[in-house]
Amino acid sequence: MAFSGLFLHFSDKYIIGKMIANNFTGRSALRIFAGYYRPHWKLFAADMLCASLISAVDLAFPMMTKYTIEKLLPGELYRFFFIMIFLMVGIYVLRMGFTYFVTYWGHSVGAYIEADMRRDLFNHLQQLSFSFYDNNRTGQIMSRVTTDLFEITELSHHGPEDLFISFLTLFGSFILVFTISWEMALVLIIAVPLMLAITILSRQNMKQASRKVKERTAEINASLESSISGARVAKAFTNEDYETSKFKGGNENFKSAKKSYYKTMAGFHSKVELMTNLLTVVIIATGGLLIMQHKMTLAELIACNLFVNAFLQPVRRLQNFVEQFTTGMAGFNRFLEIMRIQPDITDKPGAVVLDNIQGDINYKDVSFAYNHEVTVLRNINLTIPAGSTVALVGPSGGGKTTLCHLLPRFYEIREGSITIDGQDIRDVTVESLRRNIGIVQQDVFLFAGTINENIGYGRIGATEDEIIEAARRAEIHDDVIKMPQGYDTPVGERGITLSGGQKQRVSIARIFLKNPPILILDEATSALDSATELKIQRALEELSRGRTTLIIAHRLSTIRSADRIIVIDDEGIRQEGSHEELLRQGGLYAELYKSQFNPAMVVPAE
Repeated sequence: MAFSGLFLHFSDKYIIGKMIANNFTGRSALRIFAGYYRPHWKLFAADMLCASLISAVDLAFPMMTKYTIEKLLPGELYRFFFIMIFLMVGIYVLRMGFTYFVTYWGHSVGAYIEADMRRDLFNHLQQLSFSFYDNNRTGQIMSRVTTDLFEITELSHHGPEDLFISFLTLFGSFILVFTISWEMALVLIIAVPLMLAITILSRQNMKQASRKVKERTAEINASLESSISGARVAKAFTNEDYETSKFKGGNENFKSAKKSYYKTMAGFHSKVELMTNLLTVVIIATGGLLIMQHKMTLAELIACNLFVNAFLQPVRRLQNFVEQFTTGMAGFNRFLEIMRIQPDITDKPGAVVLDNIQGDINYKDVSFAYNHEVTVLRNINLTIPAGSTVALVGPSGGGKTTLCHLLPRFYEIREGSITIDGQDIRDVTVESLRRNIGIVQQDVFLFAGTINENIGYGRIGATEDEIIEAARRAEIHDDVIKMPQGYDTPVGERGITLSGGQKQRVSIARIFLKNPPILILDEATSALDSATELKIQRALEELSRGRTTLIIAHRLSTIRSADRIIVIDDEGIRQEGSHEELLRQGGLYAELYKSQFNPAMVVPAE
């Protein structure tokens, strides 16, 4: 399926994640940046060769001009004069070819490097745990993947090229000018440090201004993503003006940051421009004085002036390089900030593959706190025999979902251990652990593809017949075949074209297709009407048969047939037993049951 091609196999992703983590720690930014040229070194070397030939042409032209004016014309060697003219035309035609190669293939190298960085960043984001996404807004993460890397193409192409050509041209110009007049060479020796000083002093200010622009852009992206995702809520509350005002504030901050950057850049450009123009004036003045003293000919002054023009090209290249380096490295450093975040859930050395499991689950003295601050679970002990169905109920915030999310290691436990068939889940590979666990969540997420692709996401590579069978068991097949495009019907952004019940059943079909030995059903029937709920309940009971199943439920009608019901609140496990046993015991479960089925029987708390 086309959709499945977008996703790497889990095992490949975790290998890549380890490799990326190792490559980005303890190394300088420039060394990491240079490492991205390695896969493209042949094309990059050809680019640098063409760049050096461009520099050679620029250096050859003043000398050819000097020879023509000084030797050929005064000596009336007109035949050789026209040969020289054709030779000049020929080398400039060659220069055009070199320029084409540098412009096209040089930028292509930059695009390849940008794509490689974006690939590594996306792969790394796949390895980061739930806690990273809990603490970072989607729009800001997207900005790191897209906007922050836009200038990398220009920097990775023009950066080495500009430095290389500038060095060759500056060095070559100085040597050739020195052969003509040491006085002129002395002028260049004095001018270069001044220009470099201006460049270095301006770089730091531009770097700070550019980083601020990146940060403001990320804020705008985050605000935009939030506003677009919540557009229906905004309209429902008629808060369009508020959203517009909120976005306007972020946009104004971005504009201010951009103006500050342009102000710094304008100061930099104007200073360098003044220096280059003054250098031309000084060269003409110095040459005029030398001619007056009969120490230089007019032809030599013309040649020196041409060399100064050739000399100024690398200066302007360095000027552009500083701007590109500032904006490009600002984005690259933000890229590195993400790449240097170590995944807190990784395979330990020697982790084994979890396979052929029975499904015995044991929580022993498990404690967990979000961000090591907010304690949600404390000293939880729970044994779930293989093949049994255990329901977790209790008030919101009691830790039911968290308890289940610890099993596939979406979060890492703080204390205690969780085992499957006696094997600590931290001793097995994350890929094999999650491959054996199927989850139907309350908040259903569908990708912007077709129904076929979304169901097929449960097992990449499943056949059409297997997908249809999974849909039948999830009670969604009849709905799908009534749609105009059947299984090829697009579901829209986050499944917007489907009803809540249809989205839930598509997500359930994924689990039928995955067919794991352990199931986690987090309010799996919460979005269904009563009639459909009964159908799905029968399907889920069939799927649960012979498998270890954890059900998180608020609607107690869906878990009456569970082998065991665990009642959890913020103080831990309060009760456990069958539905009938818990009703006889009274307590929290009985209160929850009465509040749903006979509210009049509930005695208000004093």
